Amino acid sequence: MPRQETQRKHKINDEIQAPELRVVDAKGGALGVLPRREALRLALEAEMDLVEIAPQAKPPVCKIIDYGKFSYEQQKREKVQKKAQSHQLLKEIRLKAGTDVHDFDFKTRHARGFLEEGHKVKATVFFRGREIMHQDLGHVILNRFVEQCADISKIDQPIRSEGRTLSVTLAPEAKKPVKKEKSADGTPSEGTAPSPETKQPSA
Repeated sequence: MPRQETQRKHKINDEIQAPELRVVDAKGGALGVLPRREALRLALEAEMDLVEIAPQAKPPVCKIIDYGKFSYEQQKREKVQKKAQSHQLLKEIRLKAGTDVHDFDFKTRHARGFLEEGHKVKATVFFRGREIMHQDLGHVILNRFVEQCADISKIDQPIRSEGRTLSVTLAPEAKKPVKKEKSADGTPSEGTAPSPETKQPSA
């Protein structure tokens, strides 16, 4: 139906008009640059669709796939992304130029909790009165804050001045798993390879 065609994000089969196409098969293997007629023939023989996935390329890139399944998987990924974005909030942590160690640690723990929940965190240092003349203290505090959260976050907006405040915004970043290797006796070790002495001599 015409209405369905206008909603489709990709050209498929006879809708593709470029005379030559760079074709990829269903398993991701490159078939090279083929005439449009040949690409359509291969898709028909495979009982699949020829889908234009990179129209801006020269020549356009097309893939031989089941378009119904391809479209479903793409919609599912988009829903997951939208859900993640809608649940992400911007949390604010307020600090002072003279924040003591106990208060700093307490608020940093809160910030880490927000980041682990998938939220962004904006840390703001407020200057009162003549404190504004010592913005270097604010930079020290915010740099320390960034360091304390570095293992689970990345800088979304760098330190910047806003009136009588300095702020930095962090975005959550997944922790990198520690790669464990097996020792000579088969038990996991924390990334340490077995020493040469533990290897059995070859026959």
